[in-house]
Order: sequence, then structure tokens, then C-alpha cells
Amino acid sequence: MRLKRTDLCGVLTKQDVDREVVLAGWVKKRRDHGGLIFVDLGDRTGYSQVVFNPEVDKESHAQARSVREGWVILVKGKVARRPEDSMNPKLGTGEIELMVEDLEILNVSRPLPFSPDDEIGTDEEVRLKYRYLDLRRPTMQKNILLRYRLTRLVRDFMDKKGFVEIETPFLTKSTPEGARDYIVPSRVYPQEFYALPQSPQLFKQLLMVAGFDKYFQIVKCFRDEDLRADRQPEHTQIDIEASFVEEEDIYRLVEDMLVSIFKNLIGVSLKAPFPRLGYKEAVERYGSDKPDTRFGSELVDVSVWASGGSFEVFRKVLEDGGKVKGIKIPDASSLSRKDMDELCRWITLYGAKGLSWILLSSPGPRSSLTKFFSEGSLKRVAQDMGGKEGDGLFFVAGPGEMVNQSLGELRLKLAKRFNLIPQGKYQPLWLVDFPLLNRDGEGNLTSLHHPFTSPREEDLPFLEDTPDLVRARSYDIVLNGKEIGGGSIRIHKREIQERVFKVLNIDLLRAREKFGFLLDALSSGAPPHGGIALGLDRLLMLMVGASSIRDVIPFPKTQKAVCLLTQAPSPVDEKQLRELGLEVRRKSSSSK
Repeated sequence: MRLKRTDLCGVLTKQDVDREVVLAGWVKKRRDHGGLIFVDLGDRTGYSQVVFNPEVDKESHAQARSVREGWVILVKGKVARRPEDSMNPKLGTGEIELMVEDLEILNVSRPLPFSPDDEIGTDEEVRLKYRYLDLRRPTMQKNILLRYRLTRLVRDFMDKKGFVEIETPFLTKSTPEGARDYIVPSRVYPQEFYALPQSPQLFKQLLMVAGFDKYFQIVKCFRDEDLRADRQPEHTQIDIEASFVEEEDIYRLVEDMLVSIFKNLIGVSLKAPFPRLGYKEAVERYGSDKPDTRFGSELVDVSVWASGGSFEVFRKVLEDGGKVKGIKIPDASSLSRKDMDELCRWITLYGAKGLSWILLSSPGPRSSLTKFFSEGSLKRVAQDMGGKEGDGLFFVAGPGEMVNQSLGELRLKLAKRFNLIPQGKYQPLWLVDFPLLNRDGEGNLTSLHHPFTSPREEDLPFLEDTPDLVRARSYDIVLNGKEIGGGSIRIHKREIQERVFKVLNIDLLRAREKFGFLLDALSSGAPPHGGIALGLDRLLMLMVGASSIRDVIPFPKTQKAVCLLTQAPSPVDEKQLRELGLEVRRKSSSSK
């Protein structure tokens, strides 16, 4: 009869000495010291050292000579205290070892493509291809288990607040909500398609009309958009909606939840209420609508100073209605001329024509502007910006939007280079006072968030004639320079929703085709309501200090939306295509 596991590998302590236990797990390392064989045996709780001694059991000792990394074994024996000189204080089980009396090999393993340790130095593509091995790494196990604890804590918290978790469909109607939909062909209805939801937005609004009052859901969302380190084609969000609420109700709820999450999961105390910052002010001060406020180096308008020199670039920009702004970076005077040339090339990626600079070093400032400004003028602007010896001042001139964005990106780039961002600090804030609409590259009006966001009531008279002046009842929650959530008070009256559709150039016929069910619901006693969605993956990424969202998702896609483990997406059988009434135009194969 097979032995039965009695304990997990990472939980034994000196209190278990002399107790007979059975452990099962994976071989991490095997060390043959001639007479004794040592094996590090692990599972998701950690590792225990197990010892094969021929004087204890010859058969097990002989078997242990063949054991290799990755094999699955089961061992029975007595827990013993390690000799003083071999104790490992860094390991939870470092004071004990198991003296093996019986060994059972449950399965063997081929040579592994990499060792599942944290310091593996293996390319991410290889780790994603063998994700089941990568997930054995202690850091990955910690991240995924923390993810489980996070979802459990959210559910408990929301339940105590009177919210009900309700599932919404994955197969739904394609509606224009911002990103591209993933579409799913219907076999039953040829040439017609479902869409995977970008969010449960419309369904959660319908649940408010249905009278459920307080809804939440931990839900998958799907967006066919360009990816980056903190994006995935399918992501998980904490989705919340409530009736008869104002913005302040949502703020308090989310603040309470995040305070509880951080305290209970990683022992960090967040201070509530969180600071609030207006959208326009954030862009002007930090060059971003998701500012990292853990450090200074805010953007400063130096247009008045710039107008006093003979630099034609500055003069021309100011004559055309543009701006000259700058940032101060502490201890940046060590940058070489080569460094500055590289920064000047880099910043053109954000539309800037160039980068001007002053490095405040002894005996005097070094600058690209010495031909156009006197030394006294350079010192004066440095004083106005709070610069001191050793600091660097950097300037961009041009249209205001471009200046803010390019300097905002430079602020982050140099902050990382000069270690200005305090580690282990969490700085949440609310971003508020968004405009309802913005304009795309062709000047057409689009929703800044989504078309169901309520305008401020006092701005409704401007909606048709001066829509750029209309402010939204929307809000984002930002943490350490990352947007972790966004929401709004919704439109709950049909006539206002139809007015917003019209301003967005969605005529009544198209609105009826795409959103008829919503318009009907708004005509059926829809209560005032609002909510928010928080990105669970991105939140967890920040909490554990990961550099990529892929480090907190069990089976993620690459930046090209490919699953290297399963090789999805992949072709499907011709028979399946025929059943769906589809024909694929084959292209030449390309690598994923």
C-alpha cells in the first residue's frame, strides 16, 4: 500500500523533532556526499532537507543515488534536529532534517530546460514556454498564492459592505466602447458574431435597473489592443457598481478596500483619505494623467525667462503660442555630453524638436544655451527652479500638450536613472475633474472614458454647442504612476444618453442598433448609479514589486498576445471553419 503524505515540505520546525512524517514533492537538489545523500524536497510551502543514510535504510539509500532534479518522490522518516554547523537560518525548515526510512519514486523527469529557482537568468520566452516549471519558482508561487488571498479578501470585504457578486455573460454583443473587440463566430447563426466583453459595463448598469443595488464581480475582460508590460489581451478586474451613490461614496469604498488589502496582504498602512488631483493640474505639473507623486521634479513653466534670451527656437515657439517648460533633476550634473546627445535623440520619440539643458556644476553651469543667455540669466532660472550645484535642468519648447508629455516621460526616465523613486513606498491618489470628451487626430469628438459617463449637470447646457467645456463625473485611482482603476457616475436618463450619443456622431438609428437594450432600460426606471473597475493584475504587480504584469498571472500571453505554452492563437480545422461558414485567406507563415 502506497504511503500517504502527512505533512507539507515547508512547514516542519524543531517542534516536530522525533515525529514520524511522510513528505511528498519535487526534488530541487541532490547532493551525494559518499556515505550520505542529501535531497532538498519541495512543494508550494517550501523545502525540507531529507537525508538518506545507509545505516538507517540501505534500500532507500541505494534508490536515492538515481534521483535527479524534478523527480517526484515520497519519503517516510523521523524528523531530526540538524547539527549546529549545518543549520540554515534563512530557511523556515533550516533547523531540522528528515532521516529517510522509506523512499517511493512516484515519477521521473526528463532533464529540465531550466532550474525552477528565482535566480535562474533564463529568458522570459523560455520561462513562458515551460510555464509549469516557471510557476514552481518560489517568487512565482508567492505571487500566485497572494493573488488567491487578494481575491478572497476582496470578496469578504465586499460581502461585509452589502455587495452581491453576480456573473455577467462572456458571449455578448459587439459595442463600440474604446478598444477593439475579440469576436466569436456563431455556428447557429452564420455570418453573425458574438463579442467577448471589454468590461461588464452595460450589464452592471442593467443590474442597477434590475434593483440589485450593490453589485461586484471579479471578472475577466478582453481587449484586442496593442500590448505593453502592464497589459494583457485578457485581464482580471474588480468590478463594482452601486445605486443612489455620489462620487464620495465610491471614493470611501475604494479607499477602505485598498487600506484593508495593503494592511492584510503585505503589512503596509495606506493613509486615507487619498489625495486628489485635477486632470489638467496633473498634466501641467507632472506631464501625465497618471502621475507618480513619490518624488518631486515637477514641470515648471519658464516661458517668461525663455523670452528674455536670444535663442530663436524659444522665441519662435512663444510667438506661435507655445510654451517653454523645464524640470530639475537632483544630482544629474554627472551626465556627459554623450549622455545629453542620447537624451536629445530619445526625446524626439515624443514629438519634441530637441532638448536644452543646464548642468549646475563647479565652477559654473555647463549648458547648451550659453550662446543665447548670460551666465547671470542661467543662474537666475536655476534659482527660480530651486536648482543647486550638482543638479540638472532640462527644457523643452513647443505646443503645450507635447511639452508636457515629453517632459513627463523624461522626468520618469531620469528619476529611474538617478534613483529618485523611493522603493517600498506606495502613493495612491485620485485623479478627478476630467473632461467628458476629447478629440482624436482628425479632430473628431470621442469619449475620454466611455460614452455612458455622466456629464456634470451644470455643464449640460454646453453639450451641443461647446462640448469641449463639458466636465465628466469620472475619476481614476492612480498608484505609483500606474492607473489601477477608473470609474464614473453613469448617465441614468435616456434623453441625456441620446444627447451624448449624438454629440459623438452616433445617430439614433445606430444607437438603437448597438445600444437599444440600454436605452430601453434607461426608460424603465433606471436609478442614479455609478461605480468603478480596478485592475487586479496591475494592482498585484505593484504590490509585489514586479516589473511586468505577466509575473502575477498564472498563464499570460506575450506582448504579441501569444501563449508560448500552448502556441495559441493557432489555425483550426477546415471542418470547423466550414461549420461556421468561414473561409480563411492563408498568409505566409510568420513566427510568433
